[in-house]
Amino acid sequence: MHADAVTFETRTAAPQGAGSWSWHIRATLSLGIPLIGAQLAQLGIHTTDVIIVGQLGAVSLAAMVLAGNFFFTIFIFGSGFSMAVMPMVAQAYGRGDVVSVRRSIRMGMWVAILYLLLTMPLFFNAEAILLAFGQKPEVAKLAADYVFITQLGLLPALLFAVLRALVSATGRARIVLWITVGILILNAILAYALVLGHFGLPALGMTGAAIVAVIVQWVSLIAMVIYIQTREETRRYELFVRFWRPDWHAFREVVMLGLPISVTVLAEVSLFSAAALLMGRLGTIELAAHGIAMQLSSIAFMLPLGLSQAATVRVGLAHGSKNYPQLVRASITVVSIAALISFAGGLLFLIMPGPLASLFLNENTPDAAAVLAYAGPLVIIAGLFQLVDGLQAIVAGLLRGLKDARVPMILALVSYWPIGFFLAWLMAFPLGVGGIGIWYGFCVGLVSAAVMLSLRFYLKVRREMQTARV
Repeated sequence: MHADAVTFETRTAAPQGAGSWSWHIRATLSLGIPLIGAQLAQLGIHTTDVIIVGQLGAVSLAAMVLAGNFFFTIFIFGSGFSMAVMPMVAQAYGRGDVVSVRRSIRMGMWVAILYLLLTMPLFFNAEAILLAFGQKPEVAKLAADYVFITQLGLLPALLFAVLRALVSATGRARIVLWITVGILILNAILAYALVLGHFGLPALGMTGAAIVAVIVQWVSLIAMVIYIQTREETRRYELFVRFWRPDWHAFREVVMLGLPISVTVLAEVSLFSAAALLMGRLGTIELAAHGIAMQLSSIAFMLPLGLSQAATVRVGLAHGSKNYPQLVRASITVVSIAALISFAGGLLFLIMPGPLASLFLNENTPDAAAVLAYAGPLVIIAGLFQLVDGLQAIVAGLLRGLKDARVPMILALVSYWPIGFFLAWLMAFPLGVGGIGIWYGFCVGLVSAAVMLSLRFYLKVRREMQTARV
């Protein structure tokens, strides 16, 4: 057998016990743990930036939050195209197709470059856009200056996400964790130096924060490229040889698979933004309590988010080789691991809502007692919330492993907005349940998404298995 035609079965059958439940657990954890760690480290980078910029005052902090949301919205939509590359690479790697792996990665990078060019007008007109949304001129100006610089970091961030597909599919996801942890440390040092003016460097404030953001994105990309080019297993794909040569079939597949993923991710992100707006209508105490519960949920969500990426790779590898028994085992394994982790997290939220909420609030402030009293029940509900949110994220990852994104997009949109948002608004205001009603409504929406996506995955796999037997 040619070296480039090594199949998924050949690679996975070699280790002792390959294909067993214990083997699937080890394979899932060896891939999932580094991806989870990378997600947590990425969250740590954002938290570090907020803490350091917060030392500059309320106006700078508000501008940082505003600019962060502006950049994140553009990035998260573009990341859908990068996420589309992962199942394409996993399936090609599963069937031993080196050429398709190379073309998928290369066209993913092409799409990232095109996306940057298409979104540049948004960065150039950031101030006008923010003012149109009713933001204060002083804050909008600072935020716009920040994102004007950080647009230079969008391309390396998207390219890093594309290249992550290769190292994940080939069982080298640990490098993603090590690079992200390294960037977390580098970001903290540079931000401390350039934002606040230490180590003999000038205090550049928000400008310094933007420069640091760009530097760390490019460093992470360069580190990933160096790793790929210095390892025989990844260098053999020759990603940058004749980079200018197009493959329009692969290009179209990245776009057609990535667009519904982008819409789905943006729909979920915007749903939580809408939750903050609904909560803000109830009052400042309610909004502050909601922010604490959401921060805890966001940290907990990093675990199923990392596992969902592992799910895409694990299912993509098995699907690429048409190994349906192993596909079923891989999917059951990752769902079971995610359920156990989410259950443990939910139990922690249930037992310790007060202490967890107090981590994010100075208890000596005048409104602290009222905020903590309101946040306690929300944190308990957040425990249930992360169970269903984690499940729907995992199943979405499983479906991406099958390159199935269009129908899941429709199912997710229906679950998030006509069901989730409507029920949240109905319970909070017409029915008078208040902030807890908003969380209950979103929980129902996420349950709907989890059930419908799970049913979609089950029926699609069963249909393909029946077809394969014919």
